[in-house]
Amino acid sequence: MAQPSGSTPIVRPTADATASPGSTGAISGWLVALLAVATGLSVANLYYAQPLLSTLAQVFGISAATAGVLATVTQIGYVLGMLFLVPLGDRFEKRRLAAVLLAVTSLAMAIAGAATGFPMLVLASLVSGATSVVAQILVPFAASLAPDHARGRIVGRVMAGLLTGILLSRTLSSVVADAAGWRVVYLGSAVLMAVLALALVLALPKHSPTTDLPYHHVLRSTVRLIRAHPALMRRGLYQAALFGTFSAFWSTVSFLLTGPAFRYPASGVGIFALVGAAGVVVAPLVGRWADRGRGRPLTGAALLLGAIGALVAGLGGHDIVVLGLAAILLDVAVQTALILGQHVVYQLDPSARARLNSVFIGIFFAGGALGSQLGTIVYHAQGWWAVAALGAVLPLLGLLYWMTERRADRAPAANNSLN
Repeated sequence: MAQPSGSTPIVRPTADATASPGSTGAISGWLVALLAVATGLSVANLYYAQPLLSTLAQVFGISAATAGVLATVTQIGYVLGMLFLVPLGDRFEKRRLAAVLLAVTSLAMAIAGAATGFPMLVLASLVSGATSVVAQILVPFAASLAPDHARGRIVGRVMAGLLTGILLSRTLSSVVADAAGWRVVYLGSAVLMAVLALALVLALPKHSPTTDLPYHHVLRSTVRLIRAHPALMRRGLYQAALFGTFSAFWSTVSFLLTGPAFRYPASGVGIFALVGAAGVVVAPLVGRWADRGRGRPLTGAALLLGAIGALVAGLGGHDIVVLGLAAILLDVAVQTALILGQHVVYQLDPSARARLNSVFIGIFFAGGALGSQLGTIVYHAQGWWAVAALGAVLPLLGLLYWMTERRADRAPAANNSLN
C-alpha cells in the first residue's frame, strides 16, 4: 500500500523481533486460558472498591461523593498507564515487562490494604490502576501468538476473561469484605498479583521487542499512529461512549442498592454484580463474527443496545429484575464493541500493537473515568433517573458518530511501523 501523503517515515520491525508464532501454528488452549485468567485478575483491581464505597465512606469519615472519587482516580491511573506504560510492550520483552508491572501492582495493593487514611488509599489506587495495565499488554500478546484466521476468536476468549474479571471483582470484593473486612480485599489481591507474576514468567514464551526506538520516540510514534490510522480514534470513541455509560451505572448502583429503595448489604451488591456476568458468553461469538467481517453493523447495534440498557436501568429504580436486565444489556453492549474494536485495531499495524492498544484502551478508560465521575455527581444531585439519562445520551452520541463512518475510516492500513 502506498504511504499516505504527509505521513511520517516508515520503519520496519527490528531484526531481533520474534516472529509471531501465530503465523506458523496455533496457540495452545491452556495458554489462552492462562492469559484470560491473568487479564481478568489484573483488571479486577480497578473495581474492587466500587461495591465498598459506602463502607469506605463510613470508615474514613467522608461523604459518599468523596468516596466516589476513588473509582475515578483508579481509572485515571489506568489511563495514564495505557498512555505511558503499555507502549513499552513494543519496546521491551513482554513477559518480563508484565512480571515487573504485576510486582509493582502487588506492592501498591498491599499499601492500599494497610492505608491509615483516605488520601493514602487514593494514592495507592492510582498506582495500582496504572500498573494493572498489564492486562493490555497480554491481550495484544495473545493477538500476536494467534494465527490470522482465528485471531478474533482467540482475542475474544482472552477478553472474556478480562471482562469476567471486571464483573466478578465486585462480587468477590463485597463477599470478602463482609466476611473478613475491606482490607483483606486489597491484601488478598496483593498476594494474587505476586503469584500471577511468577506464573507468567514460567509459562509465557519469550516475545522480543518489535522496535528498538528510544522510549521518548516510542511515545512520539504513538501520537503519529493516531494521525495515520483514523479508525484508531474512531473505535476508541465508540468504546469510550459505551464504557462511560457502563461506569456511570456501576459506580452509582451500589448507592442505589444500599439505599432506601433496596437496603441491600455490601454482599448483596456483589451478588447483584453476578447478573451482569451473563453477558460474558457473547465474547467468543463476537470474535467469530468479527473474523467474518460483520464488525460495522454489530458496532451500531452495540451502541444502540447501550442506550436501551441505560433507559431500562432507569425503569429499575425499584425493581431488581429490571435492574438486572439493564446490567446484562450494558455488559453485552460493552463487550461487543470492545472485541470488534480490538479486532480492527490489531490489524492496523502488527508491529505496533502495544502502542495501538494503549491509545485505544486509554480513550476507552478515559470515557469510563468521565462516566464514573459524572454519574456520581448526577446521582447525588438528581437521583437515579438522571444517571439513566446520562447513560443513554453517551452511546446515542456514539451512534450519531458511527453514522458518519466512511469506508476509509475502517479499512486496515498497511502492516508497517511508524517512527
